[in-house]
Amino acid sequence: MKNTTFTTFTTFAGLVVAAMSLFPESATAVDGFADDVAFMKEHTDVVLLHHGDAAVAVAPAYQGRVMTSTFDRNTGPSFGWINRPVIEQGFLSDDERKGKLEEHIYIFGGEERFWLGPEGGQYGLFFDPGTQFEFSDWTTPPAIDTETYELVEQTDVSAKFSHSAKLTNHSGTKFNVGIERTIKLLSPQEAADQLQVELGDNLRVVGYETDNRIANTGENPWKSETGLLSIWILGMYNPSPTTTVVIPFRSGDEEELGPKVNDAYFGEVPPDYLRVEEQELFFRGDGTRRGKIGISPERSKGIAGSYDAAGKVLNIVTYNVQDSPHGFVNSMWEMQDKPYAGDVINSYNDGSPEPNKPPLGPFYELETSSPAAALPPGGTMKHVQRTFHIHGTEEDLEPLAQNLFGVSLEEIKTAF
Repeated sequence: MKNTTFTTFTTFAGLVVAAMSLFPESATAVDGFADDVAFMKEHTDVVLLHHGDAAVAVAPAYQGRVMTSTFDRNTGPSFGWINRPVIEQGFLSDDERKGKLEEHIYIFGGEERFWLGPEGGQYGLFFDPGTQFEFSDWTTPPAIDTETYELVEQTDVSAKFSHSAKLTNHSGTKFNVGIERTIKLLSPQEAADQLQVELGDNLRVVGYETDNRIANTGENPWKSETGLLSIWILGMYNPSPTTTVVIPFRSGDEEELGPKVNDAYFGEVPPDYLRVEEQELFFRGDGTRRGKIGISPERSKGIAGSYDAAGKVLNIVTYNVQDSPHGFVNSMWEMQDKPYAGDVINSYNDGSPEPNKPPLGPFYELETSSPAAALPPGGTMKHVQRTFHIHGTEEDLEPLAQNLFGVSLEEIKTAF
C-alpha cells in the first residue's frame, strides 16, 4: 500500500516552518518549572497538583492537558515542552485562522495530552466525509483541540475533568462521546509500587497517572464495519543531544509477532537514529531529525522511556495492558486494507522537515493507545497511562534501567 503520510506531512511541515519562523528563539527555549507555570498563568487557567516538592501543571482549556511536571516546583526542571508563541497568541477567530497552522491544529505543547484515534483512513476523525487525505483537508476535531474540559473535582493531588463531544468519521459514522479524564499525582512510594522497584532516598521523583475514559452516549453500538474510536495519549518532551529513547519488546518470530518495529510513518529511519536489537530498540530523542516509530501490541511489554544522560533523568511511560479483541486503530492517511492493525506504543523525534528549515519544536514524543472501542450504548473504554521522571546519580539510576528496560545506562548512552 502507498504510504501517503510522508507526502501529506511534508505539506504540514511547510506551514509549521512558516509559523515558527516568526518566533525562532522563543520556540526553542527551555525554562524551569516555576517559570513555565508563571508564563502559562498569564494566558490560561492552570491547575497545580503538588505532593511535597513534586508538582504537575494542568490546563483545563487545553482538554485537561498535563502541560509539564517537576520533582521540585520551586527550582526544578520543567519536563514538558511548552510552545510559548501559540499559548501567548491564544485562540484566533475563524477568519484569523484561515491560511495558518491554527486552521488545522493548535500546537500548545504539553507532556501528556488526551486525543482520539484514528487520525486517517476510512474511519479517520481528522478528515470529513468526501475530503481527500491531504493536509488542506486535515483538521483536528475541536473536542481535542480547542474545547475546554470542565473541572468537576479537585484535591491537592488530583483533578477530574469531563466533556461531551459529537464526532463524525471519514465514512460518515456519527459518535456521541462522553469523556472523563482524571490526573493523579503519585507519591514516591506509589510510584515505586507501580513500577515494582525501589526508589532510594537519593532519587528525586515525580510520577503521575491519567485515567482516561470514553463512553458511548448515543443510541447505537459502535461497530468495526463502520469505524471504532480509541484513546490516544501523547506527550511532548524537551529534547537534548544526550537523550535516547529506549523501548524493550518481546523477541520472537516475525511471522508470529510481526516486525520488531514500524518505522514507515515518515520514511525509513536511518541507523544513526534507530538501532534495533533482539529485545530492545534505541531511538534518538534529540529533536534534530523527523522520524516516528511504532511497537505492535504483540511486541509491547507495556513500557517505554528515555534517558537524558546530561540531566541524569530517566523518563518512563507505562500503560494498562488489556485485551484487544477488535485490534488497534490505524491512523495512516490512506484507504486502509487493515484498519485495526495499528500500534500501541509510538515515539516521535521532531526535526527539520527539509535542509535549512527550523523544526516544529523541537521536541520528542512518547505515545500510547487503547484498543479499538467497540462499545454498546452506555459502554466505556478505559486507558491508564503513567509517567515518571526520576533524577539521581547514575549509580542510583542503574538498577532502575536494568529492571525496567533490561539494559544498562552505558548501553543507552553508547547506542549511537
